[in-house]
Amino acid sequence: MKLGFIGTGQITKAVITGIINSKLQISKIFVSERNKKISRILKFKSKKIKIIKDNQDIINKSEWIFLAVTPAVGNKILKNLKFNKNKMIISFISTINLTQLKKITGLKSNIVRAIPLPPIALCKGPVPIYPPNNKVKKFFDKLGSTVEISNEKLSLNFWTTSAMMAPFYEILYSLSNWLVNRGIKKENAQKYISSLFLALSEDAFNHKKNLKRLVKVSQTPGGLNEQAVKDLRKAGFYRLLEKTSNRIIKRLNKSQSN
Repeated sequence: MKLGFIGTGQITKAVITGIINSKLQISKIFVSERNKKISRILKFKSKKIKIIKDNQDIINKSEWIFLAVTPAVGNKILKNLKFNKNKMIISFISTINLTQLKKITGLKSNIVRAIPLPPIALCKGPVPIYPPNNKVKKFFDKLGSTVEISNEKLSLNFWTTSAMMAPFYEILYSLSNWLVNRGIKKENAQKYISSLFLALSEDAFNHKKNLKRLVKVSQTPGGLNEQAVKDLRKAGFYRLLEKTSNRIIKRLNKSQSN
């Protein structure tokens, strides 16, 4: 199968890295030259990867086309491209909905929206897709765990929570920096915090049906964890997460109605 990527940002880099590390049978991967640095890095990862300057040429040569540009760029360039109905279009664009994509591409079917995140490079993590599509599901199941969504409006909830990636990394950075400021070497601080949260995430995954109970059993009366969660609750840390999520989904809803 031949794949084409329009847009060469960090998500494209992560997805292609995952594809190369997976068991997917791919003959060619065409990438745009939009980000020269990333496209060149990708080219050296595999002989299957080829850089193509013209986006239309990428579409013509590929069986599956991945749209991995920003909404502003997508609205600008996609309307000038011609899409064949026999191609599969997979969009990573957060604020262009399915109806808009159909209008822009002129296609009525073979369009799927997906939400891959950087861990896909390790062939890990969830990949929500809308609408459900068996071929696309099998593809992303090789790169992580596909979550099929039957309602586009509900898919906005997943786009919203995916926005918590940078805040999560900011937490890791803040805690590792706290250790550094207290005399711990940067390398050791980052290794410890990253390993700690990796282990906690794996534990949470194993308790995925009862996260509330996991919060409870991780505390002891008068203990350090009890103090930490109480202090953060009192400071409104968790309420801010909810408020931020509400603002993000409001933004998404607004963009989808335009």
